[in-house]
Amino acid sequence: MTDHFAHYPSLADKVVLVTGGASGIGAEIVRAFAAQKARVGFIDLDGQASAQLSEELGEVPYQCCDLRDIEALKQAFAALRKKLGPAAVLVNNAARDDRHDWREVTPEYWDDRMDTNLRHQFFAIQAVAPDMIEMGGGSIINMGSNSWWEAGGGFPAYATAKAAVHGLTRTMARDLGKHRIRVNAVVPGWIMTERQKTLWATPQALEAHLQNQCLPDLIDPVYVARMVIFLASDDARMCTASNFMVEAGSI
Repeated sequence: MTDHFAHYPSLADKVVLVTGGASGIGAEIVRAFAAQKARVGFIDLDGQASAQLSEELGEVPYQCCDLRDIEALKQAFAALRKKLGPAAVLVNNAARDDRHDWREVTPEYWDDRMDTNLRHQFFAIQAVAPDMIEMGGGSIINMGSNSWWEAGGGFPAYATAKAAVHGLTRTMARDLGKHRIRVNAVVPGWIMTERQKTLWATPQALEAHLQNQCLPDLIDPVYVARMVIFLASDDARMCTASNFMVEAGSI
């Protein structure tokens, strides 16, 4: 399926860190960087899925941690740095789009959704940006969502966190741009990961969704990964503070 995709020589031997890299979109991102001969490592909470992906790709290094624990996140990045060297690329992919009724959201649940979908992105940037500054540049890719652009319902805390990712992207692009560090957001639509297929992709839901897309095909995670590796490559050297849509025209 991927033999016709682009190859980016600038990614060879480049150190790349991916959060939430063990499954779904994150796993496709890790696979894509590995195929480009980048020195990729990832962080994930799921130890079993992490071990399986690492073995599949030839012992790609990983660290298991709960990204809601910022000290554990910092330690995980430090451990990967020891194995791989300083990162030139950070992909802030980790998130969880659990559905919830606005009438049942508690302050504790709200805070947990912010921790799960937003807070760790900033602290990941804080952890790796000093190395990028010292190297004279880098690329940071934050995973956004078109859920709030579409005015999607059923997950207000998730949608709010994802909307904030775009603000984080633009302000960090300004703060880090003088160091030639690019910060962009990738904006997926409804991507057909195994989680989505299992929990929410009923025939009725898919039919309704396809009517809202300009393109008539469901979106495979590989296409999100392709956008990510483009933004990590030197081909995207003049791209920053921007949103890159992978949603088949569904907004």
